[in-house]
Amino acid sequence: MIRISANRISIGRSYNASPSLVWNVITDTVQWPQRGPTVKRVELAERFIRKGSRGRVLTAIGIWLPFVIVEYEHAGFWSWKVASVKATGHRIQTTNTGDCSLWFEIPIIANLFL
Repeated sequence: MIRISANRISIGRSYNASPSLVWNVITDTVQWPQRGPTVKRVELAERFIRKGSRGRVLTAIGIWLPFVIVEYEHAGFWSWKVASVKATGHRIQTTNTGDCSLWFEIPIIANLFL
């Protein structure tokens, strides 16, 4: 599934899993290297992110970059800045059946530094 708006491109996928399970996966920094091809390692004081969490990621090209979680709505949405640049947002939407969709929101280039 793909959605395009003035500010972002959103790519979604449906899961036959509870929203809380999917939320735990996407907020658990131990799982990021297993789930995301751009992250090879994460350094963060706590395992699960929250608003204001600051750490660093080792990218797929071998460069460490700092990150901060700038938006966080528990069990619903989080987004981050990597090296002070607006990066992806991650949104959970519950379906009528109790499963969920996970959306990755990619900012359009004009909005990256806002």
